[in-house]
Amino acid sequence: MAISTPTTPDGAPGAAPPAGSGTGTGAEHQRRSTLLHRLDVRGAPYAFIAPFFVVFAAFSFYPLVYTSWISLHRVELSTLNLMEWVGFDNYTALWDDDRFWNALLNTFTIGVLSTVPQLLMALGLAHLLNYQLRGSTFFRVAALTPYATSVGAAALVFTMLFERDFGMINWMLSLVGIDNIDFENNKWAAQTAISTIVIWRWTGYNALLYLAAMQAIPRDRYEAAAIDGASRWQQFLKVTIPGIRSTIVFTIVLSTIGATQLFGEPLIFGQGPNGITGGADNQYQTLGLLLYEEGWKNYQMGRAATVAWAMFLLLIVLFVVQRVVKRVLARRA
Repeated sequence: MAISTPTTPDGAPGAAPPAGSGTGTGAEHQRRSTLLHRLDVRGAPYAFIAPFFVVFAAFSFYPLVYTSWISLHRVELSTLNLMEWVGFDNYTALWDDDRFWNALLNTFTIGVLSTVPQLLMALGLAHLLNYQLRGSTFFRVAALTPYATSVGAAALVFTMLFERDFGMINWMLSLVGIDNIDFENNKWAAQTAISTIVIWRWTGYNALLYLAAMQAIPRDRYEAAAIDGASRWQQFLKVTIPGIRSTIVFTIVLSTIGATQLFGEPLIFGQGPNGITGGADNQYQTLGLLLYEEGWKNYQMGRAATVAWAMFLLLIVLFVVQRVVKRVLARRA
């Protein structure tokens, strides 16, 4: 009786594969492993960044879209579920509202009065801290302390300092023969006082940003400049400033956003109902205070949403202008 012997593909006799070896199962397992590996490599980055986009969509993108929808309606705070479609009437009314232009001008002037001295002082302070000083760590922590202080505490302290009858600022001015200044009811005095609060809180923070950027500049650039005979001031202008230019632009953008959203300092500085309106004559009312007044004092959420979107569009315009100016300067350079 003849017995057949299994052969290999080349015709040579060989062993038969054991029953249930699962060659098909092995190939399927390999395909699954490859698929899981691809998903791990390609999908893991998206999984890591997904929480940010989920939080952003829930707390930033959705409120932005919903606010734009509310701005096209007449909505009261007490009846948020009742909306009356008005289209762009809120925007046209805002355009014709003198309070809006007054708040926009106040926001601009307070922003300039607080941002320009703040960044210049931060730049000088960072330049001093960049040298090897005794107790440099202490000075760096001290520079950051005002930033860690709550805006409420800082505004209350400065409000007492600028108080008309018993404030320390007026007491110091009286020593040199200057009469008491009513900081709250005088437009420029009030805006200067509010700007002082902002300068005190944010100068140290910006100084540490500048300091970190300065320490990233290679030391050989300073050595080369010193060999060429450049003085300390020339090194600061020709080496330090170009080396931290991107950080300076970042702080300008950050300060501009902060100035546009200024709210806590003028609200507390008003010491009561006048804080919401920015003084009796709206002399220091900012866009943030106008938004709060429309929504939570006048109960007109549609108008408040319109102010919010006006602030958002203003920031976009400022960003576009900044980019255009940056490109023009880069081409000239």
